Amino acid sequence: MDESKPLKVRLTFSVILVGISLLFAAVVTDHWAVLSPSLEENTTSCEAAHFGLWRLCTKRIFMQEPSPKEKSCGPISLPGDHNCSYFKHFTPGETSEIFEVTTQKEYSISAAAIAIFSVGFAIMGTICVLLSFRKKRDYLLKPASMFYTFAGLCIIISVEVMRQSVKRMIDSKETAWIKYSYSWSFACACSAFVLLFVCGIVLLLIALPRFPQNPWETCMDAEPEH
Repeated sequence: MDESKPLKVRLTFSVILVGISLLFAAVVTDHWAVLSPSLEENTTSCEAAHFGLWRLCTKRIFMQEPSPKEKSCGPISLPGDHNCSYFKHFTPGETSEIFEVTTQKEYSISAAAIAIFSVGFAIMGTICVLLSFRKKRDYLLKPASMFYTFAGLCIIISVEVMRQSVKRMIDSKETAWIKYSYSWSFACACSAFVLLFVCGIVLLLIALPRFPQNPWETCMDAEPEH
C-alpha cells in the first residue's frame, strides 16, 4: 500500500481548489476584455467598455489633458461615470444596444453556456473527491480526475470563443472600437484551465493502481491497496 497516496491526493486537491476559485472568479466577473473607441480631436471625454460572460459595463472617462498622440480612449482605470447592464439576450428587459450592435449574440451565449458546463464539471469532481476521503472509496478519484480535466477543457474553449468574439468586434467596420486588451478575468480563466487540466491528469495518475516494482512481479502479485 502506498502510504503517501492520501497526502498526494490532498495536495493535488488543494491546488485544484485554487483552480476552482479562479474559475468562479472568471465566470462571475466582467473584466474579460476592455474595448476602446477612437479618440476624437479636442475632446475631453470618451466612452470605454469592459465586459464578461453576462454583463457589459461602459465608462465615460474624463480626460483633462488629452495627448495629441493618443488615438484611443483609456486607460479604463481613469475616473469617470460607470454604468453596467446585463446582455439583452440574457435579460430581455435590459438595454445594451452598444454590445448588441458590435458583437455576435451567438458567440456570447456559447461562451457563457460552455463556462457553465465547466463549473458543473468542477462541482461534480469536488463531490467525488470529498466522498473518496471515506474508507474504501478511492475508486471515486478516477471520475473526479476526468471531471476536472473536462472542466479545464470547457473553460479554455470558452476563452477561445470569447477571444474570437473580441477579434471580430475589432475587425468589423460597424463598430467604434479600435483597440482592445484582455483583463484579469480573462487571466483567471486561463490560469484555471492550466490548474484544472494538469491537476486532473495528476489525480488520475495517483488513482491508478501501483505498477509492479520488479520485473518478475505481476499486478496480481503486487500488494493490494486497503
